Amino acid sequence: MTLTWSTACLDWRERIVAGQSLLPCPPLFPQEAAAALAVFRALPIVDVMGKPSFGDISRDWVYDLPSAVFGAYNPDTGRREINTFFELISKKNTKSTRAAGIMITELIRNQRFSAEFNIVAPTLEVAKNSAEPAMDMVAEHPDLRRILKPIAHQRMIEHRETGAFLKIVAADSETVSGKKTTGLLIDELWLFGKRPNAKNMLREAIGGLASRPEGFVIALTTQSDEPPAGVMLDWLKRFRDIRDGILVNPRALGMLYEFPPEMIHAGEHLKPENFYITNPNLGASVDEQFLLDEYEQAKREGQKSLVGFLAKHLNVEPGIAARSDSWAGVEFWKQRADPAITLDELIRRCEVIVIGIDGGGLDDLYGITVLGREAMAVNVDRETASEEEETGQDGPRRVKRWISWSKAWAHAIVLDRRKSIATKLQDLEAAGELVILPNDAINENGLPEDIAQILEIILKVRDAGLLHCVAADPAGLGEIVDALADEDITAENRELGRDFVVGVQQSYGLMNALKTCERKLANGTLIHADQAVMDWCVANLKIEPTATAIRATKQNAGDAKIDPAMALFNAAAVMATNPDANRSIYEDRGIRIF
Repeated sequence: MTLTWSTACLDWRERIVAGQSLLPCPPLFPQEAAAALAVFRALPIVDVMGKPSFGDISRDWVYDLPSAVFGAYNPDTGRREINTFFELISKKNTKSTRAAGIMITELIRNQRFSAEFNIVAPTLEVAKNSAEPAMDMVAEHPDLRRILKPIAHQRMIEHRETGAFLKIVAADSETVSGKKTTGLLIDELWLFGKRPNAKNMLREAIGGLASRPEGFVIALTTQSDEPPAGVMLDWLKRFRDIRDGILVNPRALGMLYEFPPEMIHAGEHLKPENFYITNPNLGASVDEQFLLDEYEQAKREGQKSLVGFLAKHLNVEPGIAARSDSWAGVEFWKQRADPAITLDELIRRCEVIVIGIDGGGLDDLYGITVLGREAMAVNVDRETASEEEETGQDGPRRVKRWISWSKAWAHAIVLDRRKSIATKLQDLEAAGELVILPNDAINENGLPEDIAQILEIILKVRDAGLLHCVAADPAGLGEIVDALADEDITAENRELGRDFVVGVQQSYGLMNALKTCERKLANGTLIHADQAVMDWCVANLKIEPTATAIRATKQNAGDAKIDPAMALFNAAAVMATNPDANRSIYEDRGIRIF
């Protein structure tokens, strides 16, 4: 009889609120799970008062991950039927101690001679979090001392009979490459997400499983203190999709202790009575009063500290409205994302288009935003629409929405000069929203490749008969001006009312564009493509107020890129002047009214 199972957990929202198990399926091989859990339960936890064993003090949820790992091993075939596991869990919920227990148990029950088991941590400090409890377990238990040999200075534990060993390493490409790993546990995946080389490094570490059918990979992590990137983002997306039934992968199982999105949107995650949802060990290894004290302290210290508390202790993924000095529009940014919007779709739906451009030097981004005004008006709430948006006096306001789509370019040098954002840039490149070019990239016509690709987009809009103008920071026009002039898009054409380029006043001169975009996002009359590059850039905006004005700048000079967002404001500054339509809606209906 063929064994079938699913690793989806479609009712996870109800389960996590009710404090129920998030294990999507029972152990595939219950006898294997029971035998291994008997070992696991007997392991002592030395840093707890009285040195109890897991079995003495653990709540039921503690056994979910171990039973899934142990119970996935098929003793008849020697194959582990589920071989990849992921757990997202809040800080102080015995993550590192359970990691040590799982790996010690596997080392004991392993039947392969000279097998290698590794716990890979991003730093030496994190590695010690698992190494110390593992060493303590062996030192405290007389039966373990007879079969296991701790080698403390190497953070290694060797099986005296099989020669198999468990090693806890601080990761870099040299310590994990080329290993023939039977079991790999990755601790604090979120920190690996910040490393540009982490994907290749972990691929090397996981590669040993190709010749180890009983092998497994486990990743344990708290939430990232910044929007997730790199391998952390990859694993989060993959295991959320598996959990939600979007991706069918019975070989991978995840348990994510996070709030249902609707609770976060309603602010329910901020209520202390709900802190248990991502802290299944609340009242045991997680002290409730400590959490409350930390929460109050974080609130006093400001938004940045609060975001850190929410990420680490409540697994709330940092969003784009994470800072008190953020641009007000970010509060509504994600709500106005429309996955259906592409450049072609924007062109199809709009009657006039302004293209905004903003760019810096070689270690900066070059950003473009195509901003169109929809040909068909829609109803909006009369109370939230501004006077200039009204097209009818009775009933709901009729408004022609703005639609935006963006793209960015960077040169390879930025990956070296801005290492802290290299992983983020590579993620955006993989999503097709950022192009990373060689530093000397020139096309066949002698144009810099980024300028050539930007020009191609501009000409596509012009050829559709929709281009009103190109709006840019006057200080950043440079090479693009000559390229546009060759296509008869010049400043002089402004007198003709067509295909012109215009410099937009920057700094406080963009205040009207900033406020216009804020209002239109709030009332739903500015919608945009669902693009991570713009999510990131608008999150990086910092608003500096004076007594009478505001201006947008970067949260962190150098690393916090905002160029495509500034391109949006450049375009908005012109679109706010209500340029004439270049196309009648009736053209798309097959008739033209004269």
